[in-house]
Amino acid sequence: MAFSLNKVMLIGNLGRDAETRFTTNNLSVTNFSIATTRSFKDKEGNWQNETTWHNLTGFNLSDYYKDNLKKGKKFYIEGRISKRDYNDKDGNKRTSTDVIVERLIPLEAKSGDSAGTAEVTESYSSEPPQVENNDDLPF
Repeated sequence: MAFSLNKVMLIGNLGRDAETRFTTNNLSVTNFSIATTRSFKDKEGNWQNETTWHNLTGFNLSDYYKDNLKKGKKFYIEGRISKRDYNDKDGNKRTSTDVIVERLIPLEAKSGDSAGTAEVTESYSSEPPQVENNDDLPF
């Protein structure tokens, strides 16, 4: 058996509020998008920003995440890439590349905290655990 790896790690801001729907088997499916930005110098030496949008899908996310996946909020996401084919409303075949969320951590500073302090919570729990302020966090 050959070794393979399908792993994605993203830090970015949500581009829209998450939308949750339920399958016929009562499985919740939450869709949202996140923007990541790369800065680089062009040929003339000027700084340029390049934004990439990523479509994300989470299955059975807790109500905490469904309520907090709001436009503009910063999140760390781990997941895997998934491609799917579908037909659009005109019958044309389309392909979508999504990130299936496996871990989700909000990176918003708590109100009243000093800048640079992040609230870290584990993914998919019904209540996020409290983490004491830690200035050693890398973000």
